Amino acid sequence: MITDDLKGTNFVESNNGSQQHNVHDAQPQPRVLIFSQRNLSEVQPFRCAHFEFEDVIAEIDSVQIVAPRFSNSTQRYNFAKRLAFRTPIRLNPGVPSCSVSSSYDLFFAICGGPSELLSIQTLRDWRRKCRRAVCLIDELWMMNMDGYHQYLRMLEDFDVVVLYYSQSVESLNNRIGPKSIFVPPGVDTLRFCPYPESLPRSIDVYSVGRRSAITHDRLLQMAESGRIFYLHDSTSADRVLDPMEHRKLFARLLKRSRYFVVNPGLIDRVDIRGGQIEIGNRYFEGAAAGAILIGERPDNGEFENCFDWPNALVDLPYGSPDFAEAIEAIESDRQAQESIRRMNVVQSLLRHDWLYRWEAILKAAGMNPLPKLNERKKRLRKLAGTIADSHSVELDDFFNSADSVLS
Repeated sequence: MITDDLKGTNFVESNNGSQQHNVHDAQPQPRVLIFSQRNLSEVQPFRCAHFEFEDVIAEIDSVQIVAPRFSNSTQRYNFAKRLAFRTPIRLNPGVPSCSVSSSYDLFFAICGGPSELLSIQTLRDWRRKCRRAVCLIDELWMMNMDGYHQYLRMLEDFDVVVLYYSQSVESLNNRIGPKSIFVPPGVDTLRFCPYPESLPRSIDVYSVGRRSAITHDRLLQMAESGRIFYLHDSTSADRVLDPMEHRKLFARLLKRSRYFVVNPGLIDRVDIRGGQIEIGNRYFEGAAAGAILIGERPDNGEFENCFDWPNALVDLPYGSPDFAEAIEAIESDRQAQESIRRMNVVQSLLRHDWLYRWEAILKAAGMNPLPKLNERKKRLRKLAGTIADSHSVELDDFFNSADSVLS
């Protein structure tokens, strides 16, 4: 047992040896056990948001984290994954054994996709020792569910399955019963909030991840002509050196960006998503940092619920070369730009912090939040009020929408 730097959190780290480790009793006994993949030997960038969510949960609840050290790129891991994909046989993919010896009110795990459920099976007695169990799956597309049939059977162990993809909920419920719910992605809004510092936004346009070649070429032309400073990916990253450093750097860059390019998840991979349209994390992260969002509007019914305030997004269809034209009206009005940025930040503080996602998960699991959650909520509302007061914005309507966004 070692103590991580998560405040008030007991952190159990399973090493690479052949020993079997126990999640022992702690004083006081935490009520939530989290299975984390933060000790993977190679961490992909998308997982950094998962760890950020776990960190916020640890701040606002009574949590113990078990995080075994293993690699998901070994032959053993890939063999076990392929075998479980095609058969009901579940082999240990190379994750050190760990047994749960204490009892918990809730077990919680975040999986990037269904195949990662296999790693959870190596945590012995977790289902017997946890009164309720919730699994969050980041990416699950409707057209791929048949192929994941064997993995989806593992969800029988969970009372609630949380999906970031709203259009996948009904299809999954048809397979496993009415236990899955939609909860949108979130963000640590305190980390991403640009106030009260009000840093200079020296990056004109920031783009990360998937992008349209047509839009990218147009932005490159604007950058080469000296019209804008355009920050974009120039390498294809499949791992991060330090997840926390990566996340903090991303937040700092966003807080210094004027426009942030956003698009629905896997917008360029119709072969994987089919006709499904889902809201990506980038919308939430960009808004929380006070950047002006520009990109394609996800037409899925949920986007308007999450981003229902004026000018939340500057519409630019995927593949459009008309970036300059899309921002022309805003560029001529500095006051309008500042109003959009402040509105994005205030709304994010009141609606899209990880706190609200955890609150929704606790509700679905039939549990009440701890006082620490309300303490953070008060802090978020106080900061939102300070930002709004400095811009003569009324918060009453914001509070009402914040209370109902996930109802």
